[in-house]
Amino acid sequence: MIAIVDYGMGNLRSVQKAFEKTGAPAIITRDPGFIASASGLVLPGVGAFGLCMDGLRGFNLVKPIRNYVESGRPFLGICLGLQLLFEESMEFGPQEGLGILKGKVVRFTGPGLKVPHMGWNSIKAVKPSSLLEGTDAGAYFYFVHSYYVVPAEDVAVATTDYGVTFVSAVQKENVFATQFHPEKSQHAGLRMLENFTRLAGRG
Repeated sequence: MIAIVDYGMGNLRSVQKAFEKTGAPAIITRDPGFIASASGLVLPGVGAFGLCMDGLRGFNLVKPIRNYVESGRPFLGICLGLQLLFEESMEFGPQEGLGILKGKVVRFTGPGLKVPHMGWNSIKAVKPSSLLEGTDAGAYFYFVHSYYVVPAEDVAVATTDYGVTFVSAVQKENVFATQFHPEKSQHAGLRMLENFTRLAGRG
């Protein structure tokens, strides 16, 4: 069973519905026991980095998430769920993240650049990833974000151009994460969730 981490933020139901479209049941939960027993774990997120970390701490979910990642089973972060994996974000000053991946989160800057980055944009695969299998080269996905990750280790599997070339998908062993929203990205996004479901089925 796939577990979707409920830490008091929005967008959980749309992620659940997208998994249902792929034929994979997914449960929204903050129960550490259920999280520990899941075959796949998903951390979505919308909103401010610091508030999301407060939610994870307030519901005592930081340790269960870290323990799950260490178990080697498939983990998927979506949008802010990608950013939370890193050591710190510069949103409203330095904010401590989960520290599962090395690096930081910074804001888009540049003359004439509309922030947030919102809408459809293409990704460019820079390294093979089982999460991206079956998606077309240059496939378009849906983005809504003002900050992006700057990894301090070689985890990027896809990049996107928006004023700068930023990392839009990462993989490190069993940890997968995307800056875009696969649950809002129609066929390409559903294919990605199907890939994750297959990985979870092997666990």
